This record gives sequence, C-alpha cells and structure tokens, in this order.
Amino acid sequence: MSPRAGLQSLALALLLTSPQGFPAERVRIAEATSFIMSAKADLNASHDLVLYAHTFLGTHWRTDVIIQAVTEAALLIAPCGVHVKRLELRTIEAPRAFHFYSTQQSRELLRVLEVPKPAFFFVEDTYNRPAFDAEAIGLANSKGRPELANTVWVAYGARDLSQALAHELVHVLSDSGAHSNEPGNLMRDETALANSSLSGTQCERIRAQGVANGLLAPR
Repeated sequence: MSPRAGLQSLALALLLTSPQGFPAERVRIAEATSFIMSAKADLNASHDLVLYAHTFLGTHWRTDVIIQAVTEAALLIAPCGVHVKRLELRTIEAPRAFHFYSTQQSRELLRVLEVPKPAFFFVEDTYNRPAFDAEAIGLANSKGRPELANTVWVAYGARDLSQALAHELVHVLSDSGAHSNEPGNLMRDETALANSSLSGTQCERIRAQGVANGLLAPR
C-alpha cells in the first residue's frame, strides 16, 4: 500500500459536479472478456480463484498492462496453494465521475452494477483521504460500506503494480488489514518489488478465510 502523491483537480471537479440519482441504465458492462491464466501457477494448487477486473470506457489503463500485472500478482500468491484460473476483464460504461474512487461515489456505482467478487477496479485516481495507490475492502472493514466488500481499487500510475495487486488481494482473501514487519514480506505496509513472500501462517489464513467468505474454491 503506497501513498498517493497527489490528486488531479479534475477528479475533484468531477466528483463535486456528478449528478445524484443518475439513471441506472447509464451504468452497464459494455464488454467482458475472459482470459485463462498461466498453468505455471497451477503447480500443487489446493484452491482455485476467479478474478474480475473492471476498467471504464475512455480510461488511461491499457488492457495488456492489467493482464500482465494480474498474471504476475497470481504468481505471488501461488505458493499459498491458490491458483488464479481465470481473469474476467469487464469494461464499464458509466458517467465520468465514477471513473474515480471515493467511498460515496463507488458505493453508488455498485448499488446499480452487479459485480462478482473478488473484484478489482482500475480507476483514474482516488478522492479518498488518506490517498493510496490502491485500497482493499474486505468483509471485516466493510460494515459501513457493504457494497464495497471484497473489492480492490487501483489508481492509474500505481507503482509496483503487480506487488500492489497481490498485496491488496491478500487483504481481501484473508479478510484482514494486518501488515508484516518481516523483511521481504508481501504484506509490509509499503509495497516494493523486493517484498514478494508470504509466510505459512499468512497462507493458512488466506485459504481459510477465502473459503469461508466464498472467494476461494477448494479442489
């Protein structure tokens, strides 16, 4: 989890001027494409995971960048016995204000859009304070924002993207906001390329909570 350097003024303007009570038909999945993930992550796997990634029409995010980052993130959690067997990349058509992450706006988006979980959202920027490159919401920290449960929101330009995705995904699967002080651990409070390992205890929690919350399927 890395702090965001700053917010674009455009994000603030769009957020403040977005209409309330927008017609539900203005939000839809414009396109959905499934990708079978690499068999390299399937070795000795005990659990399967399907991920749903969302972008927006007109986004700065490129499809190939997202697919590559998710593929690399999948390899980081593979030692825990978790195989990401499929990625579904969905493109959302929605008012521009919803291309930016904020608790209020994003809850409104998910009230009208059916989203399988766990779900990534690749947004233009974040309006939340403090601002982070990526933010995860599990079940445990979604009581006041239930629509956002089991989602990860990633701002354009997030650094160490593959590590950031894996880090936030672990938060969701383990249903925990805990970080680690262990050198090289993926769950250190700030992501870095050198932080890529998970402990046996962390893996056990990922599998147990992932199954309990309906996010992982045991083989």
